Parts: sequence; structure tokens; C-alpha cells
Amino acid sequence: MTSVSAGSMDRRSSGMIEKVKIPVQKLPGNADVSLPRYMTAHSAGMDIHAAVESEEMILPGERKMIPTGIAIALPDGYEAQIRPRSGLAITHGVTLVNSPGTIDADYRGEIRVILINHGKEPFVVRRGDRIAQMVIHRVCRVSWDVRQHLDVTSRGEGGVGHTRK
Repeated sequence: MTSVSAGSMDRRSSGMIEKVKIPVQKLPGNADVSLPRYMTAHSAGMDIHAAVESEEMILPGERKMIPTGIAIALPDGYEAQIRPRSGLAITHGVTLVNSPGTIDADYRGEIRVILINHGKEPFVVRRGDRIAQMVIHRVCRVSWDVRQHLDVTSRGEGGVGHTRK
């Protein structure tokens, strides 16, 4: 396992999974809201919890910004992706409008999740509900190499439906 600390960027390698220590702040009034956490030993995403003050009803077709009560300090070279929870999607038709949402390494504000209800019934968000997932990823910085022609591949310009399957 490789360990990375946002402060010192200390890395230790002893396996396939990189462990990153990320500073997190529970914002005032949210001591009772759980921090994002992995629900199983092999989960890629941590469930994120709602920090609504009172129940929030999301009507069919409506979207709402839901607070999480936390802010994080990602190390440079990392991002957090906010993704839907499949259980909410299949059971209630609730998902994220901007999926995946991106939290950049220099953002220090509260993480908020934009939920939309594609279901047929109103959906109620309660304090502490698991509303989304957060996956931490490394990022790279691109520099463009402008060329007159690109390498030829067997796919070429084949786009949507190019395999006719």
C-alpha cells in the first residue's frame, strides 16, 4: 500500500492499493453527520451523507442541492469524483445531475450534491441519509502536441454505433 498525506506527501509502497490521508473538516452544526466511509472492504467509493437541517422533499423532475456538512483538502494531483448511488437510482429514480461531479484539489468549500428525482414519487432526503459516493483519483496535467495527422487505428473515425451491435 502506498500512503500519501496531504501535508507531507509521504508515500509508502507495500501493495496495490494507494492510501491517501486527506484532511476533512466537519462544518459547524454537523458533528452528528457521519464522515464519508467505505461500506465494504473492497468498495471503490465512500458513501456521502446528507446534512440537511430538516427533511428535504424532491418532487418528480425536481433537483435540489443537498449539503454534506464537510469540506476536504485534497493533495495536489488528486480529485474527488461525486457519483450516484445505484440503490437510490434503481429504487427511487434518484441520481446526480452532474455525474460525476468533480471536487478539485484547491476547493475548500462545503461539498454539496445536486440530486434529481427521475422517479414517479416524491423522494425525501433526511439528515444522515447516504445520498452519493465519493471516489478519490489521481489526475494528470495535459500538454497538447499539435500535429497535422494522427496515428491510424483500425477503428479510425468510427463513433457511436460503429460496430453495428
